[in-house]
Amino acid sequence: MSQYKKNSLSLVGAISLGTGVMIGAGIFALLGQVAELSGQWFPYAFLIGAIISGFSAYTYVKMSNAYPSAGGIAMYLKKIYGKSALTASGALLMALSMVINESLVARTFGSYTLQLFDVGENSIWVPILGVVLLVVAFLINILGNKVIGKSSLVMAILKIGGIAIFAIGGLWAAGFSFSEVVPSESLTEYPITNYLGALALSILAYKGFTTITNSGDEIVNPNKNVGRSIIISLLICTVVYLLVAFAVSSNLSIDDIIAAKDYSLAEASRPAFGKYGLWFTVGIAIISTISGVIASIFAVSRMTAMLTEKELIPHEHFSMPGRLQKHMLVYTVVLAITLTILFDLTRIASLGAIFYLIMDIGIHWGVFKNLRKDVQANPVVLITAIILDVVVLGAFLWIKASSDVLVVIVAVILMVLIFFGEKWFLKRNESNVKED
Repeated sequence: MSQYKKNSLSLVGAISLGTGVMIGAGIFALLGQVAELSGQWFPYAFLIGAIISGFSAYTYVKMSNAYPSAGGIAMYLKKIYGKSALTASGALLMALSMVINESLVARTFGSYTLQLFDVGENSIWVPILGVVLLVVAFLINILGNKVIGKSSLVMAILKIGGIAIFAIGGLWAAGFSFSEVVPSESLTEYPITNYLGALALSILAYKGFTTITNSGDEIVNPNKNVGRSIIISLLICTVVYLLVAFAVSSNLSIDDIIAAKDYSLAEASRPAFGKYGLWFTVGIAIISTISGVIASIFAVSRMTAMLTEKELIPHEHFSMPGRLQKHMLVYTVVLAITLTILFDLTRIASLGAIFYLIMDIGIHWGVFKNLRKDVQANPVVLITAIILDVVVLGAFLWIKASSDVLVVIVAVILMVLIFFGEKWFLKRNESNVKED
């Protein structure tokens, strides 16, 4: 694999990567799950999720302006906490949440593709098609930045344009009026924890902006363009999510959205456009999920390669040829394939949300405590971001502990293993250095 080079990603290319990850997972994989928790108010969950993500993005923009790096979040954590188990654990949580995102999008690809065929629900073909997508995305990634940047740009244009056509057409077909913007059901229809849990998933739909930071060294004029691409990507996705959410809610009841939560956009296209609309929507979903996986694999391989180079995580070559980044691509895809086979969409999304929010809180707190003066960050914004994340995470954990405690148990076990595993690894490396 060719070495990643400085100035190989333009501002437009970076925005394409960010929107590629966000739209691929957010609107196709998560819309139904958000609606399940918040009912008719689910479009507003995406809007409030965007606001919360905006507070989070403030920290990343400040850090990227001061310390643009190909390691992105991994290097931010190192700046904050030094070469420590906290740094490595936080970076691995982020990397794991990104791999989880890949498996989430891969299964979404399978769910939407199967809407073109009469194979029934819960088909074995969902994970099979997801695995095929991950393998294809791996092959595209080994071709390097230029191919990734060009493919991401083309796919971003196609899917954003296609989704906009779906949303506007769906609203028009349903005779949508602004009077329908306010839901008929009361906010008291669901417990407050449900709405907060919906926000946790909606935040997961926006977390793709963090992948842009992992390409900091490759983006032209990174001190300015990393932050710009984050802000622009968030704005684009907010508009897209709101349009689609209102289009789906105009064409399907909440019960119908929940029943088809793994492929709700495809289901919404049936009453609005018939079979041709279904084909069009599935086609856009396929493009979106493909670009999302490509962008995510690219970003996580950059982060884990940087962690390995800085001796923050162990690495085994297993006699593989080529550079370190290629090895990390292999590990990333193998793990994503495993998750795609073993877990359903709901559990995959839940694990991703938990890991991301915990890592996010760690970033905000570290910058507030150690670097806010260095990066000229407003402490009020940092504390607000922490409070919002903590409230949303707490509510989401409460929901999962009540409805699917296995997800919480798996998340806790993995975090404990990662932290103490990293403490052991770093201590062993330190001992080896002293002996040498």
